[in-house]
Amino acid sequence: MTQAFAAASPETPSRTAQPAGRAGEYLSFRLGAEEYGIDILRVQEIRSYEQPTRMAHAPDFIKGVIDLRGRIVPILDLRVKLQCPEASYTDFTVVIILDMGALLVGAVVDAVADVVTLTPELIKPVPQFEPQGHLDPAFVAGIASVGERMLILMDIEALLSSGELGLVRNATHG
Repeated sequence: MTQAFAAASPETPSRTAQPAGRAGEYLSFRLGAEEYGIDILRVQEIRSYEQPTRMAHAPDFIKGVIDLRGRIVPILDLRVKLQCPEASYTDFTVVIILDMGALLVGAVVDAVADVVTLTPELIKPVPQFEPQGHLDPAFVAGIASVGERMLILMDIEALLSSGELGLVRNATHG
């Protein structure tokens, strides 16, 4: 069950986005009770969950690695990273393969919903609050209202600190 998404444009998205996130297409997915969105230009493909090869001494949120057509891809469980209540792996659990420039990363999520197009007026800035629970405002690029749904727009680069990205790079190249 592999679906590939073709990017609307081959350009890499600009990292100088406005504080409220940027308009465009977002892949929406669920983590527990919340619905999140990630820039569709970062999504390479969606795969059904398969047990990755575990890596010794990796942080809890790094579930292991898989071989994706000859490339070693680290698999991160966003539920663990965001300290969500542990969810079980079901038939709906998928891995979103994200293109982060020189690095591919797989993100485990509870389920993928759809692709939504967001205009600037739909994206609101993140309320200013101190990090509490599993939602750190540094990981959020904006909040969008789509009909009755609230979509938390995730900044995947901010979610994975440079130290963690270095750890992932070392694990896949070392």
